[in-house]
Amino acid sequence: MGITSDKLAQEIVDGLKEFSEEVAHDVKAATQDAAEVVQSEIRTNAPKDTGAYARSWTITKVAERPHSVTFAIHSKNRYQLAHLLERGHAKRNGGRVPAQPHIANAEDKGIEFLEREIRRRIESG
Repeated sequence: MGITSDKLAQEIVDGLKEFSEEVAHDVKAATQDAAEVVQSEIRTNAPKDTGAYARSWTITKVAERPHSVTFAIHSKNRYQLAHLLERGHAKRNGGRVPAQPHIANAEDKGIEFLEREIRRRIESG
């Protein structure tokens, strides 16, 4: 007794659909973990005067679809300072305040983490 080509095709489609759903779940979980890594890196490396700026960084889920999720890592109430601290700025009476990069470095670490984590999760099945 054999298997029909229609039955084989349907089994392949079902298997690919199940694999796709598992990969989407893994990617979403890895993305959440990467967002937490970025937040942690920013908090650790942010300039600290009183520490309020570093503590103000949070994660917000912007959108979630069946196969993707989007997070924003942002300063809740000190967002006006982020670009000034990251890139430096002019002083009121001349001169410049030097840049204190902490966001771009965290972003780079988050990207590396996400790529490595997705690869690990997919390969481990």
